[in-house]
Amino acid sequence: MYRTALRNVLAHKGRLLMTALAVMLGTAFVAGTLVFSDTMGQAVRASYSKSYSDVSVLVSDKWSRSAENGPKAAGEKKREALTDATVKDLAALPGVERARGVVTGFTAVADKKGNLIGEAWGAQGSNFAPDASGQDSRYQMVQGRGPKATGEIALNKQAADKAGYQVGDKVRVAGNGAAEDTTLTGVFTSDDPQVTSGGTLVLMDTATAQQRLLEAGHYSSIALTAKSGVAESALLDAAKAKLPGDVFDLETGQQLKDEQSKMVTRSVTGMKSMLLVFAGISLFVGIFIIVNTFTMLIAQRLKELALLRAVGASRRQVTNSVLVEALLIGVIASVSGLLLGIGIGAGMQSLLSSMNDGMPTGSLVIAPATVIGTLVTGIVVTVLSALIPAIRASRIPPVAAMSSGDLPSTQRGLVVRNSIGALLAGGGIALILLGAFSKGSGGRTYLELGAPLTLIGVFVLLPLLSRPVVALVGPLLGKVFGTPGKLARRNAVRNPRRTASTAAALTIGLTLVTAVTVIGNSVTSTVTRLVAGSMKADYTVSMANHDEVARELAPVIAKANGVTAASPVGNVMWTMDGDRKAVQGFDAAAFDQLVKVDMTSGSTGALKQGQLLVNDEFAGKHQLHQGSTLKLEVDGDKTVDLTVGGVFERNDALSPVIASNTLIDQYDSDSFITEILVKGKDGATPALKQAVKEATGSNPVIQVLTEKDKVDEFSRIITTMLNIMYGLLGMAVLVAVLGVINTLAMSVFERKREIGMLRAIGLDRRGIKRMVRIESVVISLFGALIGVGLGCFLAWAATRVLAADLNGLTTAVPYGSVALFLLLAGLVGIIAALWPARRASRMDILSSIKTD
Repeated sequence: MYRTALRNVLAHKGRLLMTALAVMLGTAFVAGTLVFSDTMGQAVRASYSKSYSDVSVLVSDKWSRSAENGPKAAGEKKREALTDATVKDLAALPGVERARGVVTGFTAVADKKGNLIGEAWGAQGSNFAPDASGQDSRYQMVQGRGPKATGEIALNKQAADKAGYQVGDKVRVAGNGAAEDTTLTGVFTSDDPQVTSGGTLVLMDTATAQQRLLEAGHYSSIALTAKSGVAESALLDAAKAKLPGDVFDLETGQQLKDEQSKMVTRSVTGMKSMLLVFAGISLFVGIFIIVNTFTMLIAQRLKELALLRAVGASRRQVTNSVLVEALLIGVIASVSGLLLGIGIGAGMQSLLSSMNDGMPTGSLVIAPATVIGTLVTGIVVTVLSALIPAIRASRIPPVAAMSSGDLPSTQRGLVVRNSIGALLAGGGIALILLGAFSKGSGGRTYLELGAPLTLIGVFVLLPLLSRPVVALVGPLLGKVFGTPGKLARRNAVRNPRRTASTAAALTIGLTLVTAVTVIGNSVTSTVTRLVAGSMKADYTVSMANHDEVARELAPVIAKANGVTAASPVGNVMWTMDGDRKAVQGFDAAAFDQLVKVDMTSGSTGALKQGQLLVNDEFAGKHQLHQGSTLKLEVDGDKTVDLTVGGVFERNDALSPVIASNTLIDQYDSDSFITEILVKGKDGATPALKQAVKEATGSNPVIQVLTEKDKVDEFSRIITTMLNIMYGLLGMAVLVAVLGVINTLAMSVFERKREIGMLRAIGLDRRGIKRMVRIESVVISLFGALIGVGLGCFLAWAATRVLAADLNGLTTAVPYGSVALFLLLAGLVGIIAALWPARRASRMDILSSIKTD
């Protein structure tokens, strides 16, 4: 039987090609993901390790006055800060080769047009701490020298190249304070992964760095380098004896490397898991192709298998024979997929390196787990997918050798299948609806349970759905395409299971694509509506790093040429009835010029009288109205009674409670200024924007944006995310296309005599081609319609659940995109039918008719 299995694989290698390709693509995705993530993880870990190569012990100040902790934290522990004296004390310890004070903090760089280079999250500054040779081992100068005095900086090579800076150029930088112009004295490379991944790093002399990022004489950390032969642990103990452990963090270089390694591993694992999910989707789609292929092969080899039973082969032997065929295909496809995946991993690494020349690189990592995991995954998926067809093959009775045709599905089997499908789909839909109309976190749980149940149920019901859905377009096909159209419709519904399993592959892909598209469009539309309908201000001034905007900027901006009003937007959390409530603050005098609100009672003038405005939803929930007294806990434990001066219609861009900044400052000193609203005499003009930027000191960290700028920026983020999702789902769609090609090609072979008879009675080659193409389009559109409908339903439920976190979120279906998906599905059907249609039209009439 094993030799029979091998002969069958060799005899039907053409018909098994698409199955092997589907498995190969899925396993290639798995292997590529594992190789790429392992390679990048090792490269980043090596980069971190290299950056700590000369650090034996690192001492960090828990309360240093840095951008992360802020001035207040520094003042509380000022006496225990790391200072020049601390560096000297640690340098005097036995076994210390060198003690180097390190200063770090946020520092942004402007390009020649004054715009921020890179992203704010990756902008950092540090001190250049040269040794006796005048070099800092952390940085390798490739041009010029390190900074020596105030007004001089060095810049990492990637940032300098991106902006086109050369040594001697004037460069504008900004940290926690005002922006200033400096002279570029050097360009360097660094092993810091934050820099190599696209961040910017500005080096200053130590005194300047302390003044700009901390305070004079203070350090963020101190790095100790041990003398040769001195263990890191011994040096750590000596440093701990010198410094109080409850004030300072002390770690060895190896501990730092281990921590960074764990962090990188967590990040890589997250990325790997996400990619493997999409690889799993591709393999899941491939399962339908495998099942279809073996089901059709068994139907075509009905007499052969029956003869094997007639000459003494047992059911088990027949089953094993089919499974061995699947095993051979799985092995060949998995090995091919592994090799292709290694190539994909190497290609992704090269692509990433070409996009960022500083990205850490290393040799390709092909772990044993990658090889074993890829091969096992491909083989197991292939064999398990062939199990049901193999069992069906074993049930072919020997008497079938004397008959012709396929064995029909039993009515009982169809009833059981449809009953199970209806139960799963019905239960899943019920859970989804329950989640969509639930409040709180429970809705998400119901959705997570209901979505997969619904998907599985719909897949089980696809054969039942195929007849009525295809029948809807039947009359149209006959009228438009004549006889080929009628034949195509009948062929599409001839075997509902085959049509369903072929269409299911496209259904999966389009369900996911449609769902993420609708969700993305819904979020974008909601944000656009909120931003565009909430403010009268022409510009908002905010920090690119999402830090607090200096309150002092508001009066400066208000005096800029063309500005008629400016107000900082303050934010505090006050407590009411045990719940924390967000309160937003504005300058009362400028409120009407800057903010758009529709009052249902009272007036905005109440802000000038030290009263509150609340939205109608908040007022209804707490039974408030104009003149009500609101008891609030402010600034920790103080309780105040404030009057409600007016009620406005809910505006999701505003907090439920609004006060004047004067009132907030009276009771709370911790108001956080998120942005400054600006109104111009002539609206949002380039001249006004330039005047505001100049008023802020042309600081590259400060953003001056219109409503449209905000919407465009958010839309770019959503578009990027969608493009990534489309790219990852593209493999599943490609596998689905292979499935359509595979089914049509095997169907053409299966209907060889039928096609010959059609040719004999007058249907020409063009008609045969048209028949196959229309059948392909019908099957593709059937899968697409189910997928689009299911995707829209899931997206609707998801937006209902997400509305708990994003106020005002509503479902917005992009009908143009949905129509495009259906059009592309039709094109997929046409493309998939090219080879099978050509093959069918070229069949010899006589040899086809006499086929047994």
